[in-house]
Amino acid sequence: MSDLQNIAKETQIAARQLGILPETARNNALMAIASALEKHQNEIITANKADCDASEGVISSALYARLKLGESKLKSAIAGVQDVARLDDPIAMVSLKRELDEGLILHRVSCPLGVLGVIFEARPDALIQITSLAIKSGNGVILKGGKEALQTCTTLVKIIHETLKNTEVNPNAIQLLTTREEIKGLLTLDKYVDLIIPRGSNEFVRYVQENTKIPVLGHADGICHLFIDSDADLLQAINITVDAKTHYPAACNAIETLLIHKAIATKFLPEIAKALREKGVELRGDEETQKIINCESATEEDWQTEYSDLILAIKIVDNLTNAISHINQYGSKHTDAIVTNNQQNAEIFMSQVDSAGVYHNCSTRFADGFRYGFGAEVGISTQKMPPRGPVGLEGLVTYKYKLIGNGQIAATYTGDNPKDFTHKNLL
Repeated sequence: MSDLQNIAKETQIAARQLGILPETARNNALMAIASALEKHQNEIITANKADCDASEGVISSALYARLKLGESKLKSAIAGVQDVARLDDPIAMVSLKRELDEGLILHRVSCPLGVLGVIFEARPDALIQITSLAIKSGNGVILKGGKEALQTCTTLVKIIHETLKNTEVNPNAIQLLTTREEIKGLLTLDKYVDLIIPRGSNEFVRYVQENTKIPVLGHADGICHLFIDSDADLLQAINITVDAKTHYPAACNAIETLLIHKAIATKFLPEIAKALREKGVELRGDEETQKIINCESATEEDWQTEYSDLILAIKIVDNLTNAISHINQYGSKHTDAIVTNNQQNAEIFMSQVDSAGVYHNCSTRFADGFRYGFGAEVGISTQKMPPRGPVGLEGLVTYKYKLIGNGQIAATYTGDNPKDFTHKNLL
């Protein structure tokens, strides 16, 4: 058995132990981790600075922004661990209790998935979020961060392991891989790993999906749109656009394309261009946009690009239908928004745009597990099957059917007589 298989087997054993621990034990472990991270804050920031110094000028500005773990971001991550501890226990929740016959009771009960394999670029704060959600949901997790975040991730897992030694949670439930070669091996461990969650580029997510038998949860792109309708409050539209693009341009929920109704384009475009340029945004527009403001030309490639940077593509559309059509053609099913005071248009937009998040009169930046009250998230799923959108605790549990009887056998029942069963719901 290879070293990687041994790691996976140890994680699986620890996960099974974790999955049956009482909620208080899991919560105590989370609060202990939060305290330890706070206590070792300087050590974590120092490790992250070393990673940032080594990566400066080597990686993209978007990836660098995700890599940086300053005091403010670390405090938010620690608060997220505490929030997860305060959430309701997702394990052993009974969603169905049904009497099939007298003395024959069926229960549908939530339970952990088992072992998660999570691969992420940069973002060491994601390691903290994922670990807290895994422990709370009773799952083991094998983590693989990007090489640019190696020192930070190693430091974080060392602190977490030392902390868990003084709790009821087996430290083997949280494992860290450190080499790129291990990714390929991880994808073959379908005997031990129950779900792979990749967080990275479109190409990387596609690679993972095509090279494993393990179920994969993730999104390949964050091509988000904002449509300014003809009935929009233009001041509100400016504030929302600026926030959705510039608040954190490296995030997957930042907008990459701005769609503007032709009826307001002449008035709105100069104003929004001025506001965005003051924030350092480079604008690229279609032919109609270039007739109104001076900007670079937008090509077909721009509509399909996740910039993760201060670049925004702009297109003028004839109507709501055209806006929806553009989004459904070029979007990544992540998060898309409309600004309008026309309630009917808003409802049409939110029902017809095929995305995990559809918003009305607010920034796409709210697409986040913490902001949704999930405590944290392991990632954002753009797939149709659930879980969809920000994936918190509810996306990390499955269920099993528990049937309790007192000696019943199937041969007693004819199978075609409904009177054989009472099918009485007891919840």
